[in-house]
Amino acid sequence: MRVLGIDPGSRVTGFGVVQVLRNGRLQYVASGCIRLPAGSLADRLKAVYDGVSEIIHTYQPTVFAAEKVFMARNADSALKLGQARGVAVLAGANRGLTVSEYSAREIKRAVVGTGGAEKPQVQHMVRALLGLDRAPPSDAADALACAICHAHHAVGQGALGRGMRGRTAGVPA
Repeated sequence: MRVLGIDPGSRVTGFGVVQVLRNGRLQYVASGCIRLPAGSLADRLKAVYDGVSEIIHTYQPTVFAAEKVFMARNADSALKLGQARGVAVLAGANRGLTVSEYSAREIKRAVVGTGGAEKPQVQHMVRALLGLDRAPPSDAADALACAICHAHHAVGQGALGRGMRGRTAGVPA
């Protein structure tokens, strides 16, 4: 499984791609930031869509994970963030990818162990979990954390499914 994680933004959208190996370990593939142009919201949204589409074409993920929108400082910011997230998700859906969504707290809990982790803690744990020489920029680290969160959930679901095979409902193993 190859996971594309997206940290949507109306100015910068982070992306991170990780490969889940057969043994369940994670391998770093790529990460970075889509820096959006100054100008109209429509131009910035097009840049998000085009950027995510290009990343999907280049890295060929098999699944897509995005951070859910949270209430920003004000309603206008939340609306713009939601639109950026929407076009990123649309780019994945248009390529036939299954889209999963996680709250910021779920992502931080999966990567750091606490939902209230600060950005430097997320960057540090992403670096440690993926064996990187240095911490990625915060937007890319958040996107990688989203991909790691999805990978942990998927691997856990797979293990749960394997553990339940052959059991009869209501009968202990």
